[in-house]
Amino acid sequence: MDNLQRGGSDYTASLIGAAIKAEEIQIWTDIDGMHNNDPRIVEKTSPVSHLHFDEAAELAYFGAKILHPTCILPAKLANIPVRLLNTMQPTAFGTMISNKTEKGKLKAVAAKDAITVIRIKSGRMLLAYGFLRKVFEIFESYQTPIDMIATSEVGVSLTIDNNKHLQDIIDELKKFGTVNVDTDMVIICVVGDLEWENLGFESLVVSALKDIPVRMISYGGSNYNISLLVKSTDKHRAMQALSHHLFNE
Repeated sequence: MDNLQRGGSDYTASLIGAAIKAEEIQIWTDIDGMHNNDPRIVEKTSPVSHLHFDEAAELAYFGAKILHPTCILPAKLANIPVRLLNTMQPTAFGTMISNKTEKGKLKAVAAKDAITVIRIKSGRMLLAYGFLRKVFEIFESYQTPIDMIATSEVGVSLTIDNNKHLQDIIDELKKFGTVNVDTDMVIICVVGDLEWENLGFESLVVSALKDIPVRMISYGGSNYNISLLVKSTDKHRAMQALSHHLFNE
């Protein structure tokens, strides 16, 4: 037996809906669906009418507070749509989450705070196999998940959102090479239909942030998300710029 944490009621609704094979699972909140950006930071955001299960999961994981990430999986496995509705505006359409994708469309932006980036630079990576496994085993031993990762022939950069064992991790990573750490970073994710054959979405995202330093870019692990790492001091400017270039032009 365990106590359900934040999002427990959403998760329970999804589990029950899947168990009884409901036609639709409804989550009632105080906002009319998942918005295309954070309304606390960006003016004139608008609700997203339709999201794929994976798009909603990405947004929930990377900071969209309206929905807990665990809520999506039971509904997805049972292929039952989830609708986000507003108790203050019960006639509003809200957001429908299902297995359908709107082809070629960028949907929303979300941000995850308190990120630390670690870079390991080592000549041992050159033409070596097993190096990344050894690095990952260190994070596994301290039960510290990795969010983003980028590699080159002589280095690897990765991000974490839990600094509880940061110094221990750094000490062990120093066995492999030089370690540099930057804290107070933010992961900003852009979510939509990002199949690699769709032309132009990368240039839209990058051009929106042309005046903002970007520490890392991650794409390819998912067809629904491109993630960018920026300083926390640049978070608001980055989210506003993305909203302007992606949704308002």
